[in-house]
Amino acid sequence: MKIRIMCLAALAACVASAAAGNYKVTVNLTPDEDGAMAFLVNYDNGKKIDSVMVDEGKAVFSGTLDAPVMARLTLDGKRSDVFFIEDGDILFDPAKNTATGGALNGKMNDINAHVNEIVAKYQAAMQAKDEAAAEAAYNEYQAYVQQQAMANIDNLLGLSLFLDTAYGMEPNELKKVVDEHPALMNSKRVQKLIAANNAKLATQAGAKFTDFEVTYDGKTHRLSDVVGKGTPVLVDFWASWCGPCRREMPNLKAIHDKYGDRLKVLGVAVWDEPDDSFAAVKELGLPWEVWVNGQTAPTDAYGISGIPCIVVFNGDGTIAFRDLVGEDLSAALTKLLGE
Repeated sequence: MKIRIMCLAALAACVASAAAGNYKVTVNLTPDEDGAMAFLVNYDNGKKIDSVMVDEGKAVFSGTLDAPVMARLTLDGKRSDVFFIEDGDILFDPAKNTATGGALNGKMNDINAHVNEIVAKYQAAMQAKDEAAAEAAYNEYQAYVQQQAMANIDNLLGLSLFLDTAYGMEPNELKKVVDEHPALMNSKRVQKLIAANNAKLATQAGAKFTDFEVTYDGKTHRLSDVVGKGTPVLVDFWASWCGPCRREMPNLKAIHDKYGDRLKVLGVAVWDEPDDSFAAVKELGLPWEVWVNGQTAPTDAYGISGIPCIVVFNGDGTIAFRDLVGEDLSAALTKLLGE
């Protein structure tokens, strides 16, 4: 996976001078995609910047922006990594998820090259089973990211890295960084992260469940329909496209078989197309009830920024625990319900 990090302090002046204005973004595709609609989307607020039809194996966007933006390409439901739209000609390669042209993209590519060198050292050490060298490479990466993040936290490259790393931050850690750099709150994604953290803090073990509803094909399900009815409930928030979600399914099946009527297992598909969710349920052979078309309401209610997310409720509707998977989940259920 390509890792985006912020620019070196020595490059900050160059980054700060990046300008918007008239842009042209050329995306090289294939003739097989001719006739498909391609979209440029503002990564921060989700709004569409421009749309064109693929013609002769290319999508060519042009226009004017008041300021540089983080953008991504969407085509046939697939989304690219983030790149920058700024004044000038930008060439985006969706196969490599890289963009050339413009100061911001240039600095991002330089940074990624340096990060890839560190990652290569780590991978070589792992292959050689040299734990000391692997740990040294990992620590080098961590130190590099932290140093450059703090040096550039208030510019657009800084925001890009912050959004990459913020989803893994603990709520208090995230709050501290945002309090120290209030300009981050201009970002819609950061605002959502703060709201998600508040929701996460409000739905920790011991708290009463927070209700939400999911509607599809004229039928509405509410969490309160199943939670707080005397039987503990395990809710798995997942999506068909989520690899880690799929990898957790065998463990959930084992849990389902082990506890039977003593534990209700419920799947809630989020951030997913209903047809894709139904197809995955059939493919994976899920034996429990699954609600589709959850989208963002359930994840907003529980401050979920990554899936799979599993929340286990006691029979009285209080939260027993959350955010555990694999062996940790199984051990926690054994403690809660016994063998």
